Amino acid sequence: MPETFTSATDGPDDDAPFRSRLSFDLDVDICVVGAGLAGLTVALEAARLGASVAVLEGRHVGWNASGHQLGTVMPGYSLPIGDLIERVGLEDARELWALSKEGADYVRAAATEEAMPGIALSEGALEVSNVDAGETLISRLQTLSEDFETEVEGWQVDRVRDQLGTGRYFHGIYYPRAFQIDGRKYVHSLAARARRAGARIFEDTPVVSIDPSGIRKRIVTPSARLRASHIVLAGNVHLGAPLRRLSETLLPVWRYAAVTEPLGERLGDVIAFRGSVTDSDGIDHFRIVDGDRLMWASPETTWEARPHRFGPAIQRRIATVFPKLGKVPISGVFGGAVGVTVHGMPQIGQLRKGLWVASGFGRQGLNTSAMAGQMIARSILWGEDRWKLFSPFELVWAGGATGRAAGHLIGLWGRGHSAAVGALARYREGARARERVR
Repeated sequence: MPETFTSATDGPDDDAPFRSRLSFDLDVDICVVGAGLAGLTVALEAARLGASVAVLEGRHVGWNASGHQLGTVMPGYSLPIGDLIERVGLEDARELWALSKEGADYVRAAATEEAMPGIALSEGALEVSNVDAGETLISRLQTLSEDFETEVEGWQVDRVRDQLGTGRYFHGIYYPRAFQIDGRKYVHSLAARARRAGARIFEDTPVVSIDPSGIRKRIVTPSARLRASHIVLAGNVHLGAPLRRLSETLLPVWRYAAVTEPLGERLGDVIAFRGSVTDSDGIDHFRIVDGDRLMWASPETTWEARPHRFGPAIQRRIATVFPKLGKVPISGVFGGAVGVTVHGMPQIGQLRKGLWVASGFGRQGLNTSAMAGQMIARSILWGEDRWKLFSPFELVWAGGATGRAAGHLIGLWGRGHSAAVGALARYREGARARERVR
């Protein structure tokens, strides 16, 4: 997602190279379905390794979630680290975590070493707690630094509030190696580099049917047929009828974000921290862009709506968390649908011989899509098998309409619960302060 709202919500970048639809039959080594972050990384890495690659995209590059995100890159997964250890054991959890760090390193190298234009990289990410949970913080810091070899710092309440001018947050965990980029520029740069490496990208080319049997798999589009030795399903919840069994394992979640008008010096007076900020309950995610604008993501819904409807809600949320900012003017609102898995981990691996999946990256971050793309390309061409680490996280039906309704209710309950426990924590803090004064 770019640093200005206008390019965040429009169609493809004006300077993006034209990519025509597939109008002729084609034979390739690898066919990638979906031109998002994961699919383009597969295409780039496979083409670099000498494979012939075709990418089929039903709309245009980065049109959905991949082109509409806040661009934060840090290690880890949506599944809490304690739950990850409980699910697969400490050793496998450490290997999975190391893979997530490799994904973050991949994005950093791509954004810096190859000098992507307009990438706007900034350093550091801060996870703040809505409650006073110092003991939990210490335990998590020990797990991250000692067991998972991740560079982290614990921030006390005073330091958090010195950087963020609000009394709503308590302790924090600072990730100095995390960073954020303009995600939209990144996805279009991936597409341009994949083309230069030899991959062929076809937009406005939806997949009508797939026959994954046999050595050469067959893909049918509205105007052409394609054969490939390997198919990589790198789509999201919009995979459609040919891949409905896969798309139904994802819960569609729409998250909307807003970018404010320039706020001038008063923004820096309230928010001194220049990296990304997320709260421990996953309610808010924000950072400063363009020097004096605030970009804020909240809330989520399992039903699609017009983005502008969420502008007032985000405006109220900013005023609630940062009363000193008040009612800030909103430049615009954007959003996209992500696919969230039931188990909270991405879907990465081989479904059957020659049929691969790289999906379920909702709430996961850019690092996981980069890691998945590189891993699958190497698995196909080099025979690597690290994707088997994700085997415990099988495809699970997301519940259809019932699952979406349940997800919406759980989200409402989670936001309500977060507000209640946060208010209680702040009340107790005030009571202790009054007692000390008395």
